Amino acid sequence: MSQATTPLARTASASGVTAQAGPSRRTDIAVRTLQIVLALFLAIPSAGPKLIGHSVAAESFDAIGFGDWFMYLTGALELAGAVALVIPILSGVSAIALSGLMIGAFITQMTVFDGENALTPVIFLVLFAVVARVRWQKTVELVALVRRRF
Repeated sequence: MSQATTPLARTASASGVTAQAGPSRRTDIAVRTLQIVLALFLAIPSAGPKLIGHSVAAESFDAIGFGDWFMYLTGALELAGAVALVIPILSGVSAIALSGLMIGAFITQMTVFDGENALTPVIFLVLFAVVARVRWQKTVELVALVRRRF
């Protein structure tokens, strides 16, 4: 079986680092679609109300106790993550960072809001983990690129 048809085939590179072939075409299209849907959700109904200071978002963040600055920071992180999620070289690291954000959201839901909507960040965490796993090679490429520059 050739490397082109084997998603997990390993190849040797000039630097001695082994690389994996990318996901199958079907997997790539499915995960790319997932990335777009997640990015749209993060940018519009999640980050949007936080960035415009909508009263519902402000009340939630007042309950957390960190004030408006934390609401705007969270909205900015969500928007930046949404944009990075659809940029191929940043997609893997964005999914990892957004997973961390969802862990924080889960902890907040459990401690501040008595677990009221705690399942939502868990679902998103699983989806971001899928993206991070499938886009792992992009993360490896990004790290290699950053190492070459510095």
